Amino acid sequence: MTPAPPVVTVVGIGADGWAGLPEASRAALRAADVVVGGARQLDLLPEGADGCRAERVRWPSPLRPAVPGVVAAHHGRRIAVLASGDPMHYGIGRALAEVLGAPALRVLPHPSSVSLAAARLGWAVEETEVVTAVGRPVARLAAALHDGRRLLVLSAGADTPADVAALLRAHGFGPSRIRVLEQLAAPVERVLEGTADGWPHPPGDPLNVVAVECRRAPGAPRLGAVPGLPDSAYEHDGQLTKRHVRAATLAALAPAPGELLWDVGGGSGSIAVEWLRTHPSCRAVCVERDPERAARIARNADRLGVPGLRVVTGAAPGALAGLPVPDAVFIGGGLTAAGLLDVCWAALPDRGRLVANTVTLESEALLAEARRRHGGELVRLAVAHAVPVGGFTGWRQAMPVTQWAAEKRPGPGAPVPPDSGDLV
Repeated sequence: MTPAPPVVTVVGIGADGWAGLPEASRAALRAADVVVGGARQLDLLPEGADGCRAERVRWPSPLRPAVPGVVAAHHGRRIAVLASGDPMHYGIGRALAEVLGAPALRVLPHPSSVSLAAARLGWAVEETEVVTAVGRPVARLAAALHDGRRLLVLSAGADTPADVAALLRAHGFGPSRIRVLEQLAAPVERVLEGTADGWPHPPGDPLNVVAVECRRAPGAPRLGAVPGLPDSAYEHDGQLTKRHVRAATLAALAPAPGELLWDVGGGSGSIAVEWLRTHPSCRAVCVERDPERAARIARNADRLGVPGLRVVTGAAPGALAGLPVPDAVFIGGGLTAAGLLDVCWAALPDRGRLVANTVTLESEALLAEARRRHGGELVRLAVAHAVPVGGFTGWRQAMPVTQWAAEKRPGPGAPVPPDSGDLV
């Protein structure tokens, strides 16, 4: 069976315009009846360039909802779409593939700004982390800050380099070297350089990429890439899952890329924050009934580089209604609220995970009953810290935490056999 011809040809173009296009891309534009693109991309295509005489159409705003209508308006015509660089790297190609389906596209990529920047800097692309600030908060960069790490930030405009420098200073990375690469591959390409501590340059060209070589200032806190950040990393009022218990809780939740967590009874939001920090595609909703704590959760998320955390202010289980289906649920508070545990368990799909922590006997009894009905693992986590005792050193025991962790298995009435981690 012969596959249907593509509906749209997507052509990547760089700042060097028509002159930088390979012959296959030029031929596609010459053959098109209509070329659709943003104002900047269309301006790179000279009128009548080497036989390209297609009608030019600018994308309306907002772009994504407009895709089906624009394609339908030119049904039966040969449509080409202009995109910046590689259309499938933070570009229009993804939206077109999701709306029209991949078989409807023919994609002719151009070197991306990431590839061009790495070539100018002599950096290995696979060893460089890319963070986009286009349509996203610059605060996301905070989660990628590690001493010695190389970062490329896709700018939202001329102000992004100064915003990046300010964020680096605020997080103890003022000595970091910054290079701003403007108009990559264009005749007017240039590079600006400095450090975050003394960034000297006013806003320049809006088409830029920011390269960062991360250097932590002496004495600045070190935040690792795995769960268990220092308690001091969080603003809190005492309602905080402490570091060692938090690390064990995240291990039981087992976040995977793209998964969604409900953090119920968020407190300071530490479980949701560290779930999100495990992978950029992870998602989380934090439910907290106290408005002051809910605002605090949002501040913690922003400061620790995961501003996408959704915070719902309200009491569970009522506040859970209408939330998207979770892959995992953590209950850190409010276990004795009528029906909460059952509502959370019912919300999970097959293979979803639920982890609940408590320090009270009343909630502990609920978890023991949940284990009897659904299986899983019940453990007690005890942490002690060495403290001065007169002229000697002794142990100070924190309140033990009882934790139930279970995976929902397919089929009704199919409990998971209990593990060996009994309550002790």
